[in-house]
Amino acid sequence: MNDIDTKVRHVTQPGANLFVELGFDLTEAEQLQAESRKRINDTKVLKEALMSELAKWIKENHLKQEEAAVILHITHPRVSDVVNKKASKFTIDALVDMLTRIGKTIHFAIG
Repeated sequence: MNDIDTKVRHVTQPGANLFVELGFDLTEAEQLQAESRKRINDTKVLKEALMSELAKWIKENHLKQEEAAVILHITHPRVSDVVNKKASKFTIDALVDMLTRIGKTIHFAIG
């Protein structure tokens, strides 16, 4: 029988700077944490914009969530997640895929 070591040796506290705990010096850790937060926020903003387009399409077409689910090839609860902008539950790819299913084209601008 193989013994698997499942002992927890360290727990990072909420709000702690993970980069400090990984051994980066304080200045670099703060910079890395700020960059990480910006990337996370930028991704969330993009996902919410894509979800807004989907929610707008559902509303404009007077669709029930069950009807939208069939067209988008997702479940009814997933439609609810889109409408309620639960960004953490979706990848950008999944949202883009849903938008292409309804005939929307997506254009990105990189600045």
